[in-house]
Amino acid sequence: MTPIKKQLLVIPSIDIQNRKTVRVVKGIPELDCKEYGDDPVEMAMLWRAENAKMLHIVDFDGAIDHSKINQDIIKEICNSVIIPIEFAGGVRGIDEAEAIFDLGVYRIAINTMALENRSEFIKLFEKYGPTKIVLSIDILNEKLVTRGRQKQSDLNYIDFVKEMVQIGIDRVIVTDVNRNGVMQGPNIELSKSIAEKCKVKVTHSGGVRNKDELFDLQNLVPLNVDSVIIGRAFYENRFPCQKLWRLAESGLFN
Repeated sequence: MTPIKKQLLVIPSIDIQNRKTVRVVKGIPELDCKEYGDDPVEMAMLWRAENAKMLHIVDFDGAIDHSKINQDIIKEICNSVIIPIEFAGGVRGIDEAEAIFDLGVYRIAINTMALENRSEFIKLFEKYGPTKIVLSIDILNEKLVTRGRQKQSDLNYIDFVKEMVQIGIDRVIVTDVNRNGVMQGPNIELSKSIAEKCKVKVTHSGGVRNKDELFDLQNLVPLNVDSVIIGRAFYENRFPCQKLWRLAESGLFN
């Protein structure tokens, strides 16, 4: 019997700023920010109706200003769909993580805390483990960036991910900031390199424009690049969502 190949998990992203669904180019609201609707909850329900299996929610107000103005929206999203919600945006300590989990979030992606407050991150990770806490790294011109992509680190990103794997992290969300929201294609080699060199599962984020690039990522599933977060291409109807997920579920991403 031919073994069933694991399929790429396609995760829609909902970026929230000032309580609205937005598209943020390179993760920098000041660079180019386009609104896609007044109601992120409605958007979440739409993606669920289109058969999404998980949603990635980014709170840009939390990431940049450490604001909590969107938390009631996050809670309503969690209460409105029956799929896991992955959250990113400004969690800097255990108490804040607990508050986010209390909203109904399934998993939190940590960026700044892991780099700037290692001891607090380790405490958080020891409490919740690799299922609930994943690493998120943003790379800009070969440099790690944090605090809503406003601060640069000189730490080599491969070395950093390896250190996190030693702690117990088994998944990292990888974003090439220069490809994020600009529709120039995904930096597939970056995700592949991190998966291979660090022996970790990778969720690719940024740059995907069409189904052909999803097929390219599907080819990396055996290398542990097993999921992809997509934002702008979905909002601009670059491919029909229902057909996309039906293809994935039927095993045609081979």
